Amino acid sequence: MGLQGKAALVGVAQYKPEKYATAPRMFHLEQVADLTLQALEDAGMELSEVDGLITSAPHFHEASCFVPAMAGEYLGVRLNFAEVVDLGGASSVAMVWRAAAAIELGLCNTVVCVLPSRMAPISEHDDHIKEVMKASRFGGHSTRFGAPEAEMDLPYGHMAQNTGYAMIAQRYGAVYGYDAAALARISVDQRFNACHNPNAMFYGQPITVDDVLNSRMVAEPLRVLEIVLPAAGGGAMIVTRADRAKTTKHRPVSIVGCGEHVSSKSPTYMADMLKTPIGPASAKAFEMAGMRPSDMHMAQIYDCYTITVMLSLEDAGFCEKGKGMDFLRNNDFTFKGNFPMNTHGGQLSFGQSGTAGGMSQVIEAVHQIQGRAGDRQLGRNDLAYVSGTGGVMSEQGALILRGA
Repeated sequence: MGLQGKAALVGVAQYKPEKYATAPRMFHLEQVADLTLQALEDAGMELSEVDGLITSAPHFHEASCFVPAMAGEYLGVRLNFAEVVDLGGASSVAMVWRAAAAIELGLCNTVVCVLPSRMAPISEHDDHIKEVMKASRFGGHSTRFGAPEAEMDLPYGHMAQNTGYAMIAQRYGAVYGYDAAALARISVDQRFNACHNPNAMFYGQPITVDDVLNSRMVAEPLRVLEIVLPAAGGGAMIVTRADRAKTTKHRPVSIVGCGEHVSSKSPTYMADMLKTPIGPASAKAFEMAGMRPSDMHMAQIYDCYTITVMLSLEDAGFCEKGKGMDFLRNNDFTFKGNFPMNTHGGQLSFGQSGTAGGMSQVIEAVHQIQGRAGDRQLGRNDLAYVSGTGGVMSEQGALILRGA
């Protein structure tokens, strides 16, 4: 049971990440249209072929509900499948398998997955912006009456993502030991990859392990060069039937495995902070694809923090639980190395464009499999593992992608 590889990613587009202060402001509907048309052009397809749409509603500027209907209307398409995904950084991975499932079920033929993440123009009458800005100060934690976090987390200083991931890192250190220099290698190797990606925010800015260890402490033991830089951006992906994919511009990228798991909203309610949702999600994805972690030619792993990457490597099965530090010390994660990971620079060095940040991992996997990664192109590029992470390791998903 599961996906049969009868749907494929065929076209992608993303804005170059940049600081919010300098990025152009566009209404989210404008971004949806622009990104969709760019992705269709990349695939060599027409807008008239689109009959499915997946987006995210929580931070959509023009509406908080009926978003797919509004976006479809704006695009001028009639939809046989419409979906809203609200899984934070896991949304992009979640969108891809939902699109593939809808196509394999015969509900639709071609789905656009799109996430606008540039700021929209605002007016003095935009009262909802005040609510968004208030929520952003708490990093996605709900401040609404009745929310468990508002009563049990925020009053005691557990605010935003930094504190949650720091607690996870501290717990790992208490159980298995902590090697800050080993974790720093994730940032260093991914920055090397970014230095070969002109679209990366930190292109041409290499760093060393000492740079990471000497950078400012943000939430012990996490330092500033181990934490993503939020950026403006956005992206879109086109998923279509396998038979149609054969006639598109580039090599089709089949979706052959997927998994998803949601454990909690806050680390406060985690049964075990070191047993992350990516474990069961990845196990399902590999089982569905009939593959193992050792079969993969690359790993594009959601990297909001270095500790996120290491726990994902362990729980996805790339190394033994508790042996992540050894794995980091003994492998080369650059595109030239023995374990190519986040070959575009990852969000740590490419940039994290809000909810669309995780889409950069999917898009990099597509570019690598299609042979379009430029200077960082891999020689072995048929199989990719991609992960997505939302919240504080609370909701995670995995994809197995294969070149057709």
